[in-house]
Amino acid sequence: MNFLSGLKILPRWIIATLDSLILFQCALFGYLVRFNFELELIEQYDAFAGSFTFMIGGLLVMQNTRSYEGIVRHTGFRDGSNIFKTVLINFVLFLFLNFFHGNFLNDRFLLPTSVLIIASLSALFMLIFYRLLVKELFVYLKNGFAEHERKHGVIFGAGEAGIIAQEAIKRDSKTQMNIVAFLDDDPKKDGKHIDGKRIYFGLNDLEHLAKQFHITELIIAVRDLSVQRKNEIIDECLRLKISVSLVPPVDQWINGGLTAGAIREIKIEDLLSREQIVLDNPRIEEDLHDKIVLVTGAAGSIGSELCRQISYYHPRLLVLLDIAESPLYDVEQEFKEHHPNCSIKIILGDVRNKKKMKEVFREFKPQVVFHAAAYKHVPMMENYPEEAVHSNVIGTKVLADLAVLSQVEKFVFVSTDKAVNPTNVMGASKRAAEMYVQALNEYLERNHKKYHTKFITTRFGNVLGSNGSVIPLFKKQILNGGPLTVTHPEITRYFMTIPEACQLVLEAGVMGNGGEIYVFDMGEPVKILDLAKKMIQLSGKKVDQDIKIQFTGLREGEKLYEELLNDFETVKITHHPKIKIAQVLPAAYHKIDGQIEIFQELIGKNSETDLVRHLKVIVPEFISNSSRFEVLDRMN
Repeated sequence: MNFLSGLKILPRWIIATLDSLILFQCALFGYLVRFNFELELIEQYDAFAGSFTFMIGGLLVMQNTRSYEGIVRHTGFRDGSNIFKTVLINFVLFLFLNFFHGNFLNDRFLLPTSVLIIASLSALFMLIFYRLLVKELFVYLKNGFAEHERKHGVIFGAGEAGIIAQEAIKRDSKTQMNIVAFLDDDPKKDGKHIDGKRIYFGLNDLEHLAKQFHITELIIAVRDLSVQRKNEIIDECLRLKISVSLVPPVDQWINGGLTAGAIREIKIEDLLSREQIVLDNPRIEEDLHDKIVLVTGAAGSIGSELCRQISYYHPRLLVLLDIAESPLYDVEQEFKEHHPNCSIKIILGDVRNKKKMKEVFREFKPQVVFHAAAYKHVPMMENYPEEAVHSNVIGTKVLADLAVLSQVEKFVFVSTDKAVNPTNVMGASKRAAEMYVQALNEYLERNHKKYHTKFITTRFGNVLGSNGSVIPLFKKQILNGGPLTVTHPEITRYFMTIPEACQLVLEAGVMGNGGEIYVFDMGEPVKILDLAKKMIQLSGKKVDQDIKIQFTGLREGEKLYEELLNDFETVKITHHPKIKIAQVLPAAYHKIDGQIEIFQELIGKNSETDLVRHLKVIVPEFISNSSRFEVLDRMN
């Protein structure tokens, strides 16, 4: 109804007046009940004067408890507790006044004790009851007149979060949804009711409820629901053509309260086929607080999120370095708006430019370096191998060498699972960079035992939602009506979220003593075809009817599955069950240093074949796949 949305909130004085009148009437009612409705007796006890005194006392107490300030249509537990406090204080006040009158003034009680008890109990009931009545009437009018426009939904989770979610939906006049039932995995709750809505066990009755009530929405309101169970719920909802939404974690509620607008649609990140990895190491604060921190690749998906997380630990200065002008500007504006207290310095520069990097290290003297700058797109780097080597290998060497000369405390290198048994130039270039920083760390440990820069490597899989990854591509293709392009029906990938990836990088910086390669236990790999199908279904479309899936064949350098360890690597456990250390024999520093120097000559010759052949010498496990460089493997 339109008039409800324009209905004004009543002034406080009107609510206070209504409450006062109720106190007066409840006191009169107390007299009537106490004296069996005998008017002569009531007149003898001066009931009107006593009731008026009870009302004035209550009004004075209300000035202290502010129980009249709540918005009646949004009455909740806190409002009820304020009313209880008002009535209780008023009751105690009159007990004291009665005692004073009877013992010191030898006068009749202001209110007989029995009347006081009846009046207080009835006042408590009536003050709460009329508020709840107005609240329910408002909801009924809002819901009843718009019944033809309303959607029917169920809430999965009959706990506190589910109850709060239902209240948020009822309060919001813009949310045209009627909750008809609750679902819960606790068999003890089966058959019970919340606010008149029955609780059903698990998903057993969802199909029946969907047919009976024409359910179009399901809201997941369970705080610690496993990813496996979440996927089961979503799969069943997709089968029944029911949209799924999610109540966000408590720490994301606005001002500690849940609003209907905060209940969001399910995202593909929510379907990650493992439990999300959360790290909370207080040592990160110790390592980054009041330090000068340099982040390369700061405008990229990983680099920018890394900067956001670092800002929470209050570094003395955060230096953001990237070659991409527009994205770097965007990150700068974001920090000015959302992180104004974090001191930052924006540097537009290329990690391959040794002169420029020298100036950066000399001017800012960073104590911790996070090196996230890299070329990462497999097919493009297969077409431009000199760029991959120049940026990923030589650029890393430039920064690592300057870190040693500048006495940087820690240098954290961001690598990839594509560096394991690489089948493409990008992965091999990252593996060569891993080998260099690890060899350099071992060389420093042997020759500079007292103090040296600690080099640490992190290695993880594909990052959900990062620039150029499959998720944004699929989203764009769905918006365009398809088709979704998948290279091979059996291709799989490991996935993690951007915050998880950055947490690993920060955790590695804290845990690392130098020379380690950290890897995540990333659960089971995800089949890209299944991912594509689920994204189509989540968008409300039908696979192969509304949107088709097209197989395009493996791209140059692409392999069917990724690995986190090669055949010669073993793992060592750490204090965190989800983080492992890959035990890799480091290369000899002088050998790898000399081999990388040869790249400078080969880049000058402009011969990509010689460049890739030399890369295969440095990384002998590099075997090209679906690439023009396969001929080099046959020659060997």
